[in-house]
Amino acid sequence: MNQAARWRIGLVVAMLVLLEIATRLAWINPVSFIPPSRMAVSAWDILTSGQFTVDIVQTLSSALLAVVLAVIVGFIGGVLLFRLPRLRRVLDPLLLSYYAVPVFVLYPILIVIFGLNRWPLVGIGFLFAVVAMAVNTLNGLERVPRVLLRTARVCRMSALDEIRLITLPASLPFVFTGIKLTVVYAFIAVVAGEFVLSGSGFGYQIAFAYNAFDNPTMYGLMVLMLVFVTTINGLLRQAERRLYRRIRREAA
Repeated sequence: MNQAARWRIGLVVAMLVLLEIATRLAWINPVSFIPPSRMAVSAWDILTSGQFTVDIVQTLSSALLAVVLAVIVGFIGGVLLFRLPRLRRVLDPLLLSYYAVPVFVLYPILIVIFGLNRWPLVGIGFLFAVVAMAVNTLNGLERVPRVLLRTARVCRMSALDEIRLITLPASLPFVFTGIKLTVVYAFIAVVAGEFVLSGSGFGYQIAFAYNAFDNPTMYGLMVLMLVFVTTINGLLRQAERRLYRRIRREAA
């Protein structure tokens, strides 16, 4: 663990301790905000009781499905934009203003297309995340040194070898950044959609607990959501590091 990581962990721990003290001493209204220790206990009770297992599985599966679709389609879209400059010039204004459009207004249309099931929420998560993946893939491909691509042509590399040995290693940091953003955006969209538009799932249960003034359940569910997303991002980070090490070994 490097020094920056230790500082980040220390900062998070210090903030949690400060919140714990502030809530215990009633510096913050204890009716609306419970101590972090009680949040953690509530999250553990929710996880072990199985009360919300169906909702948790529904949200996680919908979000992960949206992530997979967004990563695949976004990666292919980024490659196409890189290979087709005219298409990119046409779509550039749309990509720049994409996140200014409230994606949730499309939910009624998705209901008409897919019906009253999980797929409209998957569609919302996909639409919210796919452009981040496409743009980061495009940025990564644009930063591949042209001299390396010319060298690949001189060496008469096949398209597969060029991607494996040159294009992918050079663009990998941007591609993994796109994947990590896709995870965050998809979870935000799915949970927010459940919060407002669904009758089940993580977001719905958080909203229900909020309206019922059930703070332990609400904050416990929020802690679980943070833990799940943080764990997924941590696994992606570990996979990224292992892939870097493997590429360096192959290059050596």
